[in-house]
Amino acid sequence: MDRRAREIYAEKKEALEKGDAEVTKQVGRGKDILSILMRANSSADVNDRLPEEEVIAQMSVFLAAAQDTTSNAIARVLHILAQKPDYQERLRNELLESRAGDDLAYDDLNRLPLLDSIIRETLRLYPPASILLRVATQDTVLPLSEPIRTVDGQEMTEVPIPKGSEFLVGFLGCNASRSVWGEDSLEWRPKRWMPSLPTSVTEARIPGVYPNLTTFAAGKRSCIGFKFAEMEMKAMLSMLISHFVFQLSDKPIVWNVAAILYPTVGWESLRPELPLSVGLYK
Repeated sequence: MDRRAREIYAEKKEALEKGDAEVTKQVGRGKDILSILMRANSSADVNDRLPEEEVIAQMSVFLAAAQDTTSNAIARVLHILAQKPDYQERLRNELLESRAGDDLAYDDLNRLPLLDSIIRETLRLYPPASILLRVATQDTVLPLSEPIRTVDGQEMTEVPIPKGSEFLVGFLGCNASRSVWGEDSLEWRPKRWMPSLPTSVTEARIPGVYPNLTTFAAGKRSCIGFKFAEMEMKAMLSMLISHFVFQLSDKPIVWNVAAILYPTVGWESLRPELPLSVGLYK
């Protein structure tokens, strides 16, 4: 990732320095987020500019977090809809009735209830990044939502956290909690979001930046692009489902746990791929 980020940075930097009209039009004035980042940094006050190494590091973040997570989330939705043709047909009907495949306006696309519910339920049960690493920057005390009993029989309502402690934060512990989501918490069921969530969810006061979920983390280090990712999924799925029918192929699909969950054909392969049978919708 670092190697590719440096290649992209070098290409864009060379184009900006050359000033060639065509290259500048294509790269220097590009609307892609990496070009915008470089232009903003170069035009900032000298004291406010990011060092070159920091810009390259940010590029790696954008390439990984803003690309692989969303593409794998879309792949997961398509895989699920291929397994559930009834939901795929219902979604297609909603999209066709609203003409969502014809460049529907942002606000109108955001009002489609089934599309919204399918994406939310997929992100709830299958978060693209299921685990994050966090480090305590100072001594603190972590309050527990429910008391726990230690091996010597004592009851604890909080845990002391020394500075420097490392944590693996698992999103599914909250996203699939039976006490919050009910006994069917491990089932993919979009209708749980329509018309509204049960009080066990709304009263849980889940701190995630994405409503009622921890998929995009929480607090000041939460995902800054979660609304863009959600809309990107809606725009792409509205086009794909409006024009194509997705069915399972004869190849077994396995979803692998990694920094970002990804599909492969069978258990032995490490190559990310999701073969589906795709046909035009009449």
